[in-house]
This record gives sequence, C-alpha cells and structure tokens, in this order.
Amino acid sequence: METVIFCGIQATGKTTFYKEKFFKTHIHISLDLLKTRNRENKFIGTCIETQQRFVVDNTNPTKEERSKYISVAIYVRKTVLGVLS
Repeated sequence: METVIFCGIQATGKTTFYKEKFFKTHIHISLDLLKTRNRENKFIGTCIETQQRFVVDNTNPTKEERSKYISVAIYVRKTVLGVLS
C-alpha cells in the first residue's frame, strides 16, 4: 500500500499533479471535496482496510498537520510488514 501526502500553498497545482500522475491508481483524499475531517477520516480508514493506495491532497503547511497522515502511514507500513514477516 502507498500513501502520498501533498504539501503546498493553495493554487500551486497539487490537484492537477494528482490528476496527471495518480488519478488511475490512487484514491483522492481532499478536504476541499470531502468538507469535514470526519469524512476524510472515514475515507482514509476505508483505504487502509482495503489496502487501497491514496493521495492526501491538502495544503498541510505545518509539521503538526502533516504528522497525522505520516503517523497513519508509518503504522500501516509497520502493520503490513509485521504481517508479511
């Protein structure tokens, strides 16, 4: 499973980059589209449960904001590697 976390200020092409590089292979997780953190969390949870690759397309300007997604990705990686080992 793969998680991609975008960082960048608004209107810098993150969503366009997703469409060009990841549209066919990754679920698009965007707070702009989902509107609430609850929906975002449910989408991420479903991706993890189904081992579906996903892209988090938010500005994520601070370490604190990115750390939530990074922690999830590390947990999943350890869990998958633990199962495969």
